[in-house]
Amino acid sequence: MKSAVYPGSFDPVTLGHLDIIRRVSAVFDQLTVLVAHSNSKQQMFSPEERKQLILESLPDVSNVKVDAYSGLTVDYLKQNKCDVIIRGLRAISDFEYELVMANMNKKLAPEIETMIVFANPEYHYVSSKGIKEVAVHDGPIEKFVSPAVVKALKEKLNK
Repeated sequence: MKSAVYPGSFDPVTLGHLDIIRRVSAVFDQLTVLVAHSNSKQQMFSPEERKQLILESLPDVSNVKVDAYSGLTVDYLKQNKCDVIIRGLRAISDFEYELVMANMNKKLAPEIETMIVFANPEYHYVSSKGIKEVAVHDGPIEKFVSPAVVKALKEKLNK
């Protein structure tokens, strides 16, 4: 069985993330979307909330599971017997970061491959950070996230 892991903060999950998940899930038998906790980012949603939002946004995809992890991604892959990391690339500005990360992961775990999936052009400009900024100012976010995320963002911001 071929399986892969798509790690990210997904705070919140965007239509761009969901597009990559759907496309990659068609290639692998099993895809794990790995919600990462980052100490360097101010996060709006807890890992459990992010997991739930991803699941609610993908009711039609059966070979995707969602998990959370706070250690090194390569350690998660080793523990779960996966050998492919999926990374999404939106713009050239993402390339340098992803190249450094892929090379670091290759040094840490030579048996694990990183596959880059290019974002659909209609989502090149969509980022979780940008969506949160629009939502904070009560702007329209329906074109960027699933209905479950729209609802969760509005609830979070109205507290």
